[in-house]
Amino acid sequence: MKRGVPNLFKAGTRHHSGIEAAVLKNLEACKALMELTKTSFGPNGMNKLIINHLEKVFVTNDCATILHEMEVAHPAAKMIVLAADMQEHEIGDGSNFVICLAGALLGHAADLVNMGLHPSEIIDGYVKAGRKALEIMATLVVSNVQKDKLKDHKTISAALKSVVSSKQYGQENLLCPLIAEACMAVVPDNPFNFNVDNVRVVKILGGSVSQSEVIRGMVIARNTEGLVKKLENANVGVYTCSIAAADTETKGTILINTAQELKDFNDSEEKEISGIIKSIKACGVNCIVTGSTVDEVAQHFIEREGMMIIKITSKFELRRLCRAIGAVPQVNLGPIGKDQQGFVSSVHVREIGLKKVTVFAQEKSNAISVATVLLRASTNNVLNDLEKAVDDGVNTYKAMGKSMPAGFVAGGGACEIEIASQLAKIGASTSGLGQYAMKKYAEALEVVPRALAANAGQNAMDAVAALYKAHEAGDAGMGVDIVNGGVCDMVEAGVLDLLTAKAQAMLLATDAAVTVLRVDQIIVAKQAGGPKVPQNQGGWDND
Repeated sequence: MKRGVPNLFKAGTRHHSGIEAAVLKNLEACKALMELTKTSFGPNGMNKLIINHLEKVFVTNDCATILHEMEVAHPAAKMIVLAADMQEHEIGDGSNFVICLAGALLGHAADLVNMGLHPSEIIDGYVKAGRKALEIMATLVVSNVQKDKLKDHKTISAALKSVVSSKQYGQENLLCPLIAEACMAVVPDNPFNFNVDNVRVVKILGGSVSQSEVIRGMVIARNTEGLVKKLENANVGVYTCSIAAADTETKGTILINTAQELKDFNDSEEKEISGIIKSIKACGVNCIVTGSTVDEVAQHFIEREGMMIIKITSKFELRRLCRAIGAVPQVNLGPIGKDQQGFVSSVHVREIGLKKVTVFAQEKSNAISVATVLLRASTNNVLNDLEKAVDDGVNTYKAMGKSMPAGFVAGGGACEIEIASQLAKIGASTSGLGQYAMKKYAEALEVVPRALAANAGQNAMDAVAALYKAHEAGDAGMGVDIVNGGVCDMVEAGVLDLLTAKAQAMLLATDAAVTVLRVDQIIVAKQAGGPKVPQNQGGWDND
């Protein structure tokens, strides 16, 4: 047999190794991904129009949505995407920061490789620089939110301002108070246990964002089944089974000979379901919720008893409703004990934008476990972007609760430039080849102010130079002024970033960059299966 690497594998396997064929190709792919998402970074980020494999159209500047729908295929770029996904799952915000920083780190690593540095030397410098950057960041905290302030509406609204404005610039003064109100309504005594699933979003097409509101309870985006549309102080029975006469467990055939026998059979069914509905009414229930179908005969007797009937097709919504009203779902149709019934202060049907919804609302005096943000907008794409802004705000509130006291650093690129300035000085005083990697790490952090300035239509180089000048003079809070141009004090402007989110993003970006740099060979196995069927060739039939 022939000798050499190609003969280790099956025929058709592709093998790439060396600096040019493997390392630099990976770095170029990651840098290209960064260039793609960087234009969507910050309040002035541009939208991407994406048509996915199902031909569904997305118009968004949310990095997590862009990455999810793009279906990145390059294996090295996928590592960066996985890091961004982890940031989205753990913090809920900052995925674009991960992509931008990791891409910038790998772009500068390509320069170092071309200079002659070995990837292991770059990795060593990046790891040291990343560790030092996190230490410096911890010293740049400008404000803290204590546990007792997590229920202060003004404090929370201000803390969420920069997160929401990065998704919906200009709408933060409308959305932040809504998000703060919804989060404060459902936060438990121990904020560490805050559950983001307890803040729901219902999107209704039509109207404007200013018509959005918070409802203490659940909003079901459908009408009731019967004629009863409003109840006060209602006891609710929740069933997962259909509201109908019970079927037998065994199959059988009934032979009916006369019309009287048919009438008697029908009457017996009606009598059975009537008795069941009356027994439910007798135990105090005046609102029935089912996760299955409602029989017409059963609906008739429910109407006669003056009860409300609502059908919820989603089992997840049914569970949330049970949590919101304190009900225990029943698997069999029949009376419900008082301890298993739910209670709601008001359940009523509202017509919003030509769509009827059912609102389960609790009074302010009652403790609630679910709050709903009802969003209004003119198009579905705007509604989806508003939902992402609310989701990011709620996740930031959760991150604040998990890191008490919640520290905040100056936004607008101020934190990154201060870290870069200090890292460059540390790198200059470090011996060995690792100093070049530390200096490049400091340069990579400039990607944030550069992106903010470029997306705002400013000269990125001038903005970075002005920031370095201000920070050298001791103004550590100076960041990019996207409104008037130049630089301004981010602390005075109220542009603050959560320390936990930024530190986690920097850690993930560094780890992802180091992982890509460790790859020195690419081995692509031959795809399984035979030759591919030719596509779109005229004259071919199914055979």
